[in-house]
Amino acid sequence: MFPVWRNLNLTRAAAVCFSLPPRPALAPCSSRTGGCLNPDRRSSGNRYNVPPSAEFVARVSGIPTMAKLPYRETADGLDAAFIGVPIDTGTSNRPGARFGPRQIRVESAMLRAYNSSTRAAPYESLVVADIGDVNVNVYDLKDTCKRIREAYRKILATGCIPLTMGGDHTIAYPILQAVAEKHGPVGLVHVDAHADTSDVVLGEKIGHGTPFRRCVEEGLLDCQRVVQIGLRGSGYSADSYEWSREQGFRVVQVEECWFKSLAPLMSEVRAQMGSGPVYLSFDIDALDPGFAPGTGTPEIAGLTPIQGVEIIRGCRGLNLVGCDLVEVSPPYDPTGNTALTGANLLFEMLCVLPKMKYY
Repeated sequence: MFPVWRNLNLTRAAAVCFSLPPRPALAPCSSRTGGCLNPDRRSSGNRYNVPPSAEFVARVSGIPTMAKLPYRETADGLDAAFIGVPIDTGTSNRPGARFGPRQIRVESAMLRAYNSSTRAAPYESLVVADIGDVNVNVYDLKDTCKRIREAYRKILATGCIPLTMGGDHTIAYPILQAVAEKHGPVGLVHVDAHADTSDVVLGEKIGHGTPFRRCVEEGLLDCQRVVQIGLRGSGYSADSYEWSREQGFRVVQVEECWFKSLAPLMSEVRAQMGSGPVYLSFDIDALDPGFAPGTGTPEIAGLTPIQGVEIIRGCRGLNLVGCDLVEVSPPYDPTGNTALTGANLLFEMLCVLPKMKYY
């Protein structure tokens, strides 16, 4: 018997439930035994990683990893990986996003193995693990961007799809540099209160308000396949989104989202994105601060968590090559709800990746 999750002292019942059987067999579904999970199923010649069930292992036990998945030092052999980028050096208002990955991991202990709404079975579809954090330089943002770019080159070279926990939105720029090196210019589904297309802020070209301007300048984006959803707030000019539209981006201001389901919008987005590679970047401040107060630059009258889930589920069928969830700031999140929401949105992202199995 070979434990799937090696670094946790399991109870005898849990160890039986999450160990490989002597020969391949799909156990019948049972809420008593946890038999719905079949750790022996293969993907690319590897065993799946199956997180321990809270039916048998207390959520508060163990070292926090994303969704209580195994920790791995590299992306080798993985189909998808959660990775943290703990910086807030690029923020323009409230700090604290450097603690986002850690708190998201803590709150992710609530996650279970299946998506009960979409019936996605991520741990029967992909080999997934938590590969820790990029070793950032909290004193030098440009050096941090270099470190992020180099780390993601290595991840992408393995064929693994990165699911990133930020960190402030600056990180999207070096990540997309690495993604475009592998895939060429990509489509972008950008969910945010802000366009993040400023040219220079306080004399600096690198920061959380500038990543997508830099990406366009370097040819990292297929501008006819870019959509920005949820934009709002006061601006520095009468039309804060003129530059985005001039590049060919589809801009969906928040007023177009009020009081409605976003499923029809996402049907149009899927048609816009086509079959080419797509990156999904979700700033938690896209949600109204009543739902997600723990962020650095909150704007009122935002999206609801329901609409956030609709957007991500609406990405099912796209050729997603990477995703991120950024700008969770735990010091401004006293209840933990912002990090909990972020953890759930990341799980939803995992559940719409290519090759996902649905029951």
